[in-house]
Amino acid sequence: MSTPPRRLEEIEFDNLFVRSLPADPSPDIRPRQVRHAAYTFTPPTPVSAPQLLAWSERLADQLGLRRPAPRDAAVEALAGNRVLAGMQPYAARYGGHQFGNWAGQLGDGRAITLGEMMDRHGQRQELQLKGAGPTPYSRHADGRAVLRSSVREFLCSEAMFHLGIPTTRALSLVATGDTVVRDMFYDGRPEHEPGAIVCRVAPSFVRFGHFEILTANDEPGLLKQLVDWVMHHHYPGLSDPADWFAEICCRTARLMVDWMRVGFVHGVMNTDNMSILGLTIDYGPYGWLEGVDMMWTPNTTDAQGRRYCYGRQPQIAYWNLTRLAGALAPLINDRDALDAALAGYEQTFAEGWSRMLSDKLGLPLPTPEDEQEQALRSQLFVLLQQEETDFTIFFRRLAQVDVDAALSGEVSALDPLLEAFYSPGSPSPEHARAWLAWLQQWAQRIRAGGETDVSRRTRMNATNPKYIVRNWLAQRAIDDAAAGDTAMLERLLVMMRTPYDEQPGFDDLAGKRPEWARHKPGCSALSCSS
Repeated sequence: MSTPPRRLEEIEFDNLFVRSLPADPSPDIRPRQVRHAAYTFTPPTPVSAPQLLAWSERLADQLGLRRPAPRDAAVEALAGNRVLAGMQPYAARYGGHQFGNWAGQLGDGRAITLGEMMDRHGQRQELQLKGAGPTPYSRHADGRAVLRSSVREFLCSEAMFHLGIPTTRALSLVATGDTVVRDMFYDGRPEHEPGAIVCRVAPSFVRFGHFEILTANDEPGLLKQLVDWVMHHHYPGLSDPADWFAEICCRTARLMVDWMRVGFVHGVMNTDNMSILGLTIDYGPYGWLEGVDMMWTPNTTDAQGRRYCYGRQPQIAYWNLTRLAGALAPLINDRDALDAALAGYEQTFAEGWSRMLSDKLGLPLPTPEDEQEQALRSQLFVLLQQEETDFTIFFRRLAQVDVDAALSGEVSALDPLLEAFYSPGSPSPEHARAWLAWLQQWAQRIRAGGETDVSRRTRMNATNPKYIVRNWLAQRAIDDAAAGDTAMLERLLVMMRTPYDEQPGFDDLAGKRPEWARHKPGCSALSCSS
């Protein structure tokens, strides 16, 4: 018999990170440089009128928590207005490379970890408030978050989990009753926006930047202490730091394969936004490929250089791992071992990419020597970008193509794919001929593989989701929530619990981006302002 859910205020918090690593001796929460510490004890700053807007029932069930009533102490705690017994709120210290440049000390500028608890599976989980007020690491910011970014983080955290992608989670979304001043596009027109706080949940929020700051500031003792702690508690069974780094490389490679599989673009892959556990972390100006464009970035700050665009994410992850390797070099005095781990990243990604693309396309796994198969895959992405083609709809509909019609070169083979094209009249006659030629080769490969159509379609549909939280859908939920209506937010949460299922009742949420959303703020590109 399962244990009945408890109220948050009944939880026994056990804060291992705090107990195990040194704290900043100063209680001063004003922005400042911190040395020889992993964190600073930091109380959340109270808000005026907390209101629970959304609650993840699936995550709450995993944690063994009961949904709080509107005036429960739990809502006060999730808003930062009350510190419950056993909680020891702190902001973590870390640094990072931002857009390729060393930024020095960064740290939790608006995130405050409340404490750690054990979930129903015996897994330790940290509860962290994002937008809970200033910390010593806030620099010139106010430590707050706005509703639009908080809704986006809440939705995407849970969506990614149900897509089967390693991620931090989101338990609650609380409106603060206060406004926050933000210049959304850094164009000199700041506005008052409604504030909100997300409670994020993960086994650990340690990032690459936690180690970078210690090496950059010549704190080898604390570096070793942190490495030993992470290895012992999050990588049991590994005793050699070189093996540990190699495992981080493999986890990161697998994460990149997953991002690329569903068309997810993180938007700001700085080293301080890279999880040491291989989780998706920090949902800022992220986006999902709609029209296929390998160079697309959702981040307006990145619009010129496109460092963090869709197609470069695997390369950037590798670069970030080289920064982590540099930070760990004082403990891993073996350049060959570090290089081998980085080579392991490349191999893991290459093998994962090949398997993933085979599943997306319903094809047998090719051998490295199969040049025709490699050409077929490369040609696919050329065709997808020649006319605006929806990434998610194309791959989902590909499973519906009649293989026999494609083998015969019949025009009807294209019918299931037509919904994926954005422009009326697409594809053009020339493009249609190219697609039919590609589909014929694709069908030949499928028939040569000998897999049944039922098995193949099942494999494809388990890899290609029908539903994602498209930016324009998230923006509708944001606009409605700002007006006091959370129905769309709740509907998206339900939809994303089974994103690979057909769910006919949600077909209206599976379509292409409407034309009105092409350039609407929040629906196309976003800034880091939140």
